[in-house]
Amino acid sequence: METLKQFSLKPETIPASTAWYIADLAEARGRQKLYTRQVPQRLKALREHALIESAVSSNRIEGIEIDQKRVGTIIFGKPLLHDRDEEEVCGYREALNLIHQDAARIPISIRTILKLHCITRGEIWDAGKYKEKDGDIIEKYRDGRERIRFKTVPVSDTPVYMEKLVFLRGRTLKEKWVHPLVALAAFNLDFLCIHPFRDGNGRVSRLLFLLQCCHLGYEVGRYISLERLIEQNKERYYETLEQSSQGWHKSKHDPWPYINYLMFILKTGYREFESRLDITESPRGAKTEIIEAAIKSCPNEFTLAGLERACPGVSHDMIRKVLRAKQQNGDVACLGRGPGARWAKRGNTLKRG
Repeated sequence: METLKQFSLKPETIPASTAWYIADLAEARGRQKLYTRQVPQRLKALREHALIESAVSSNRIEGIEIDQKRVGTIIFGKPLLHDRDEEEVCGYREALNLIHQDAARIPISIRTILKLHCITRGEIWDAGKYKEKDGDIIEKYRDGRERIRFKTVPVSDTPVYMEKLVFLRGRTLKEKWVHPLVALAAFNLDFLCIHPFRDGNGRVSRLLFLLQCCHLGYEVGRYISLERLIEQNKERYYETLEQSSQGWHKSKHDPWPYINYLMFILKTGYREFESRLDITESPRGAKTEIIEAAIKSCPNEFTLAGLERACPGVSHDMIRKVLRAKQQNGDVACLGRGPGARWAKRGNTLKRG
């Protein structure tokens, strides 16, 4: 709310880096229409994989993990859930399905926000309800020390702040205070600073990010998991969020580090989307394409465990099979032995001897 309030006062010129992101994303959105018309048959595998990655990654950011062997069943089946973690991953998948199927008809409203929280939190007692106790964001260190990273909005003020947030977002878009992408990121920052729920704020913020992207025509989140990209850049996520929240309560904060971070995530998603469609031109199976795309997006050196995390729902044996084939073709090389061995992509093994 405080960020959108800043923009209502006719903000200063946006940073050059933000302007470049907006221009690049406009071009990517234009190419997106071409891709979705030309290769619709290749998009199904990307959609299914993005659904898996998003549900797993968004929960894993919050420390919630499930058995890798159960991922496909939980996402696409009707399983008997084993524990609370599986229930939350399943709930996030249901929320994603809702957005993917009907985004255009889902408004950004208090009712929508509460509904998304209710779906993701499942049967927990305060699902779909604002927090009932004040709770600051605490960072805990390994030596036992703690510090307050951010003081959230008090319980008594939370409903009013949320109403103002939704109202100011509508005015921002109607009166064009800033570019819609900037308004989207500002809304996301303000939501996290208000911190309206006892738990699940991060997950709801990522669902709202996806929903607003769909409203603006930036559809990449349907095919590439924006949640996975956030997880892969988690340190930068927390760093920019802390930078941009300092002074938020007095409207003296700098929102641009966090706004640029979300722009970076969206641009990275488009870059990966186009890269994966190039890979899927071959007639091989969808899982092979997913693994090869994951290898391409890995750092120059990577581990089997890291590759498995990038390919949820794909079996360990399938990943090893593709790695062996690429090793025989000279595309990758194994730099050691055992399950923890590092792998290197072609062109990065010469120094190893």
